[in-house]
Amino acid sequence: MTQDPTVHFLLEPELREAAQAGDHPFIAKMALVLESASFRVAYRGHNDTDRSAETYVLSHMKAPPTNRGLVFRRVYEYPFWQIESSAERWEWDVAKSTFDPAQISAQDAAQFYAFWQKRQYQDAPMQTSRAGFIYVPLQGRLRDRRSFQSCSPLEMIEHCLAHDPSRQVIATIHPNEIYSDAEIAALEALERKHKRLRVDVGDMIPLLQGCDYVVTQNSSVAFAGYFFGKPALLFGKIDFHHIAVQADMGNLAQSFAQVSKAKPEYARYLYWFWQDQSINAGRDDVYGKITARFRRFGWPID
Repeated sequence: MTQDPTVHFLLEPELREAAQAGDHPFIAKMALVLESASFRVAYRGHNDTDRSAETYVLSHMKAPPTNRGLVFRRVYEYPFWQIESSAERWEWDVAKSTFDPAQISAQDAAQFYAFWQKRQYQDAPMQTSRAGFIYVPLQGRLRDRRSFQSCSPLEMIEHCLAHDPSRQVIATIHPNEIYSDAEIAALEALERKHKRLRVDVGDMIPLLQGCDYVVTQNSSVAFAGYFFGKPALLFGKIDFHHIAVQADMGNLAQSFAQVSKAKPEYARYLYWFWQDQSINAGRDDVYGKITARFRRFGWPID
């Protein structure tokens, strides 16, 4: 007799507790799809390796540990989720897909955009300006150029100063990052050297309200900026790149000129990115979309 396949959800402690109690809506819906396809479901910690080679794995945010593993994570805000084979967002299906604004209803997009502007930021997106500065939200490892980046974060700041000589540059360190003394010293030295540079621990909303555009490696602040109608210049790979300007290291002057004038289709893009390309856990089609993602990666879901 063939034994039903098993799937282990690998979760952080609090998330595991919520899943076991049935208090996490998206995990509960994935579990229902799997159990309906005769999977046995178990909730485990990320460090739990007690599984057979035939066990399937769903890992929250972290790279799945087996070739039968997938990763699931929130697509920036609730209730939007994705199921993928890689933990790196720039390797996701959406990152490799083509955005065609002509395929998205302008009316649907406008309603969706207005709803989520209000839902996330109240009236702040209605009170914006172009106050003559570049907003540069920094992430970690300021002196390093990682594999998904075009240059180091510190070099990125220098490119802003060199290729947009008229605007102030406001660079913000991430409140949840731990920076080395050497990183802080290098950042402070850069601030002393350039009068147009200000380093702060940023308050995202007022900076998005007032900036002319956002420059970052791949911070989700740039994604948030779309709700404020602010274009983005990216020095790294990410999933929401389609309406951003990707830094051309061979012609950065053109990249900065392009982003300063960019007027993308924010509403249609966000509708496509969230409503079409992601899984909205609050919609009636959630089970069909979850099923489609498992089938996409060859899981035996009838």
